[in-house]
Amino acid sequence: MTLDVARIRGDFPALAEGVAYFDGPGGTQVPRQVAEAVARTMTSGISNRGSVTPAERRADDVVTGARLAVADLLGCDADGVVFARSMTQATYDVSRALAKGWGVGDEVVVTRLDHDANVRPWVQAAASAGASVRWVGFDRETAELTVADVREQLSARTRLVAVTGASNVLGTRPDLPAIARAVHDAGALLYVDGVHLTPHAPVDVRAIGADFYACSPYKFFGPHHGVVVADPDLLERLDNDKLLPSTDAVPERFELGTLAYELLAGTTAAIDYLADLASDATDRRARILESMQAVEEHEDRLFERLLQGLRGIDGVTVHGAPERRTPTVFFSVAGRDGRAVHEHLAAAGVNAPASSFYAIEASRWLGLGDAGAVRAGLAPYTDADDVERLLAGVAALAG
Repeated sequence: MTLDVARIRGDFPALAEGVAYFDGPGGTQVPRQVAEAVARTMTSGISNRGSVTPAERRADDVVTGARLAVADLLGCDADGVVFARSMTQATYDVSRALAKGWGVGDEVVVTRLDHDANVRPWVQAAASAGASVRWVGFDRETAELTVADVREQLSARTRLVAVTGASNVLGTRPDLPAIARAVHDAGALLYVDGVHLTPHAPVDVRAIGADFYACSPYKFFGPHHGVVVADPDLLERLDNDKLLPSTDAVPERFELGTLAYELLAGTTAAIDYLADLASDATDRRARILESMQAVEEHEDRLFERLLQGLRGIDGVTVHGAPERRTPTVFFSVAGRDGRAVHEHLAAAGVNAPASSFYAIEASRWLGLGDAGAVRAGLAPYTDADDVERLLAGVAALAG
C-alpha cells in the first residue's frame, strides 16, 4: 500500500495557503471531512445522552461511535476508552486516582525523555502521597532510552513507570514491549504517552503491554481533546473523584461533565480518514493498520532526505540520532537562536517553530536549556517539495 499524497493534500483546505507545515508534532492540519463531521453534529438536533428522543439517541451514538473508533485505532477495548479535555488533564486525573493507593516508601519512575505532561502529574502525585520519584536519563548523543536504563530504576516498591511512546522533540521510540515486561516483572503499572507515536505508526496497546495509553486526536487530523485507554477491569479498581449523582459506570465515571459531542464526532471522522488513507479492507482495524504502515513508509522516505540534507549544511547541529524514531528532528543553526530560525523560515512559508515544546527535561538534559531548538516533523500530507523548501530555507540562513 502507498499513499496518494496529491489526493491527500487536496483534502486539507489549509494547504491551499501555500505553507509547508512542519509543525504537525504540535497539531496537524485538518481535512475537510473532519470539519464537516464537527459541523454536522453541532447543527443537528442533539441533547444529553439518552434513549427516548432522537436527539438523545444521536448524542449516545456519537459517544459510542467514538469509543469504537478509538478502540480500532489503538487495538484496545472500547469500554476502556476515556475522553478528556486534553491528554494532560487525562494524565492528571489518572495520577490523582492512583496516588490514593500510594504511600511513604512507594516509588514512581519518570524519564528525562518525556513531554512534561507525562512527568509533572506523576511527580506531583507522588509528592502528595509521600512517595519518591526515580528518574531515567537517556544517552545525550544518540537520544536512546533503553530497557536497561529503565530497569536500573525499578525496585520492589515501584508502583508506576511513565514513559513516552515517542519523544515529541527527538523522535526516539523506546522499546515499549521490553519496557512493559520489565515493569510488570517488578509488579508495577506502565503509563505510556502515545501522543507523538500514534500519528506515525500502527499502534496495538495490548501488544505494547501498556496498562494506560494516552493520545491526542488533534495530532492525527482530529479536534482538540484527549484520550486515555485502559483495561476496563483496571479502571474499575480506580477510586476517582466525581460528582455524587454522576454514574459509577466505567468509563463514564472518569468523564467529568457533559462530553463535547462535536469533538467526538470529529475524532471518529479523523480515524475513519486515517483508515482510508491507503487501504480498502472491509474491517476498519485492518484498514487502519495497513494505512498507518503506508504512512510510516512514506514519512520515513521523506525523513531520510530531510535528515541527510540538514546534516549536510555547515553550521547545523542535529540533536540525537535514535535508531528507531518518528519523522521528527530537533536542530540548531550556529550563530542563530531558535526564534530567528523560526522567523526566517516562516517568512519563506515554512512553519517549523522553535521551543522546548514542553519536553523541558529533555531540552535541559541536552544542554539546550528552556529555549530548546527548532523542530521539524512530517505528516502524511508532507511532500518532497515541502522538504526541499525547508532545507533551502535553513541553508540560506546558515550560509
